[in-house]
Amino acid sequence: MSNQAADAAFDALGEPVRRRILELLHDGPSAVGLLAERLPVGRPAVSKHLRVLTGAGLVEHRSVGTRNLYVLAPGGMAAAQQWLAATWDTVLASYAAEVSRARGASRGGGAWQTAGGGEGTP
Repeated sequence: MSNQAADAAFDALGEPVRRRILELLHDGPSAVGLLAERLPVGRPAVSKHLRVLTGAGLVEHRSVGTRNLYVLAPGGMAAAQQWLAATWDTVLASYAAEVSRARGASRGGGAWQTAGGGEGTP
């Protein structure tokens, strides 16, 4: 997994208009003009956003006659998804280790100190 690919994807996804473009492309290929009609920015801005998304590997374009159609890139989110899964696995492993440690500590001594300094029972 390339951290650069994940970084590029997350950087691109940091902009709400770009996330909306990806949502619109879920419906299938689209031309810049059609995307611009459904977004709060003009056609030139949509083109710039599409360049960023293409550079991040999230979107591809295909020429059909004189039109460029944009589509979601197959596997475009793979690097980001792998990064998230690895990070989440680390978080879950740390949580499981902490739960195990806490259970072991509460069972280990049979009694524990209360806030007032006396002994309590778990």
